[in-house]
Amino acid sequence: MIYLDNAATTYPKPLAVLKSAEKALYDYGANPGRSGHRLSAKTSEQVFIARDKCAAFFGGEAENTVFTLNCTHALNFAVKGVCAAIGKCHVITTDLEHNSVIRPLHALFKQNRITYSIADSGDTDDDLISSVEALIRRDTAVIVMTAGCNVNGRITPLRETAKLCKKHGICLIADCAQAAGVIPLSLQDGINIICAPGHKGMYGPMGTGLLITDGKFPISSLIEGGTGSVSGEIDQPAFLPDMLESGTINTPGAIALGQGADFVTSKGIDRIYAHESALCDLFEKQCGNIGKIRIFRASGLKYLPVISFIVQGETSSATADMLSDNGFYLRGGLHCNFLAHKKQGTLETGTVRLAPSVFNTRSDVMKLCDLLNKKYG
Repeated sequence: MIYLDNAATTYPKPLAVLKSAEKALYDYGANPGRSGHRLSAKTSEQVFIARDKCAAFFGGEAENTVFTLNCTHALNFAVKGVCAAIGKCHVITTDLEHNSVIRPLHALFKQNRITYSIADSGDTDDDLISSVEALIRRDTAVIVMTAGCNVNGRITPLRETAKLCKKHGICLIADCAQAAGVIPLSLQDGINIICAPGHKGMYGPMGTGLLITDGKFPISSLIEGGTGSVSGEIDQPAFLPDMLESGTINTPGAIALGQGADFVTSKGIDRIYAHESALCDLFEKQCGNIGKIRIFRASGLKYLPVISFIVQGETSSATADMLSDNGFYLRGGLHCNFLAHKKQGTLETGTVRLAPSVFNTRSDVMKLCDLLNKKYG
């Protein structure tokens, strides 16, 4: 088996992540923040340590770092929570966005709670910035932008967008699903809210995610319930992280995610990006001239280590099935992102997506290229 579907979920996980999840189940099995006994206190301490690690990883503060189930969960909290706190407003997003962005926005639109516009990403970063700026209105309150497209890996100009948002007093929510742990991302860059998964580039378990805010924009809660704090009051706590963490969190997952953050930090994001990008470059060099294969990358743009390709005359699902039968695990289809596929003209066929991790090797990619060349060359 050669696993190259790391844009969906990284596999395998680092040994330290696996061991910390197991240790949490054995040694930190009490409910954090819900009891006064010693085991609960020990568990709460471990959760705080993990929260602090994740906050530091993105240039935030522990008290403004919320554990979620995944990035979709975090994005819904951020988008719906900020829009609810502000009131009816206008939101801008882009044509590169995952369904986890456009679907919540469209749901709010149908409820007559917001209006929204979709910026054309164009062919350059300047095109994207110009398109976003042209859509800003007096009632524009939020911009939601991916840090990197999950379909083709295109990296967006978040820092420049942050400057634009600061100028107009707009909240910038960044979908970092594909970029977290792969490229540097920080609230210090001017992003107001970072939403990230734990199970992708941070090498944590599934069922983990993060919402990290700089606290400059209010967020309303979407669900209410037990928080272990101010339990004598009928109202939901107004402070983070409690306001957004109703119910028992995924304690083993959160502790293991802290180890994932340590793993990425120890490896170095720049080194991880360089290694994974080199594998993508190798694939592009070896397969870019195979007549039936089309790779969706353009010159002059920056990319995450993600490559989207098709075999002409064949559906992406058929190609992915053939690869799976031969021991190569890649994802075919629309990748839960109809906007990006519509833009690049692959809405009908989808694409096959190659996404290496820190654990993949040149040999893995060369074996894949040899098979594709033999099959389609």
